[in-house]
Amino acid sequence: MKQVQLGKSGPQVARMGLGAMGMSDLYGPADRQESIATLHAAMEGGITLIDTGDFYGMGHNELLIREALAGRDRDNVLISVKFGALRGPDGKWLGYDARPEAVKNFCAYSLKRLGTDHIDIYRPARLDPNVPIEDTIGAIADLVKAGYVRHIGLSEVSAETIRRAHAVHPVSDLQVEYSMISRGIEQPGAGGGILATVRELGIGVTAYGVLSRGLISGHWTTQREGEKDFRGLMSPRFQGANLQQNLSLVDRLREFAESKGASVAQVAIAWVLAQGEDIVPLVGARRRDRLAEAFGALDLALSQDDLAQLNALVPPDAVAGTRYNEAQMAHLDSERR
Repeated sequence: MKQVQLGKSGPQVARMGLGAMGMSDLYGPADRQESIATLHAAMEGGITLIDTGDFYGMGHNELLIREALAGRDRDNVLISVKFGALRGPDGKWLGYDARPEAVKNFCAYSLKRLGTDHIDIYRPARLDPNVPIEDTIGAIADLVKAGYVRHIGLSEVSAETIRRAHAVHPVSDLQVEYSMISRGIEQPGAGGGILATVRELGIGVTAYGVLSRGLISGHWTTQREGEKDFRGLMSPRFQGANLQQNLSLVDRLREFAESKGASVAQVAIAWVLAQGEDIVPLVGARRRDRLAEAFGALDLALSQDDLAQLNALVPPDAVAGTRYNEAQMAHLDSERR
């Protein structure tokens, strides 16, 4: 698979990465053996970047990745870890903690669960409103100096926060939701537009939610509205009239995809790939067949005319509903306007 550099200061990574969250949490039951087989297939297919969080399944996801990496060359894989989200025994979200001492504590536990001596990219999952970003990044910089972390990343923060963090230590990449129907990083905001800012500073983008959690995968239907996972409980885009409107957008994409001999998911991923080589999509495949479908997007070249047609079919403001519910949206520094 083609390799690109993740920002000016980041590592070389494959053109597509794998987000492992759904193998442990939030999207309903997952099959452990199929998850491991999918991780193996991803690596064998050329993917080098695997993204996780220490709070995905309260450590389960890191242990799963450790099992999948057993017996393999650790240096052939880049592990990105998010930290800071606090959860109770019942799985409920309790807030965020990005104090310097917490940063080092979280890192120690992740290293142990992953069975590795270093984390390739370490990033706070959200901005902690009670801790200056300079303090959080400074603590990660200490871990870089000590050899426990190779690169520093950010997640879901504003242009202003990106500038402050990058002034403390070079940032390799910003992880943020970006898809045909989630295009907030293109818009002006506090401190300037997020996408314009990272490009100015030479910071890469690792885009998650490229299929909007399955909404624009071509596999979601109104019959699944009642499923009580993250989507049905916490994402307005999957609920009621919003879902009906959003699936009508998918119908438009399906017609375009058929004209290209591709699937809806492949078109959606190819759209993200076409936005620039500084943007690396993280596909959230939990099964090998979904991963194989995602790989097909790498062979789908969209022309400027294709992109213009897609923008006409699905305008940036066409989606109904916010990415998260009101409580979770309040934690997104990236949504500050």
